[in-house]
Amino acid sequence: MSTTSTTPTTQIDGVSVTTQANVFFDGKCVSHRVTFPDGSKKTVGVILPSTLTFNVGAPEVMECVAGSCEYRLAGNSAWNTSTPGERFSVPANTSFDIRVQDVYHYICHFG
Repeated sequence: MSTTSTTPTTQIDGVSVTTQANVFFDGKCVSHRVTFPDGSKKTVGVILPSTLTFNVGAPEVMECVAGSCEYRLAGNSAWNTSTPGERFSVPANTSFDIRVQDVYHYICHFG
């Protein structure tokens, strides 16, 4: 497990945002794709109260912007907590479980 803590991102400037939302798990996860001038992409979204499993192709870093969640990486039995300013890394071609009690606001960094 790799967890880091920083000041939460509050604004992303100079980007293009896809206006149609990505809606997963019957609306429990909603995100928008953000594309940077260099072509890199992130998603910005929310997860509503639920327990979900995400399958990951490329490596991802999940940054908590507001709220909190508990997460468990594939192959681990322990749940970890992520709060505003904290990030956790998910290796490529794996999965992770996430539990949300209120609303979890996040940025997903790819690559």
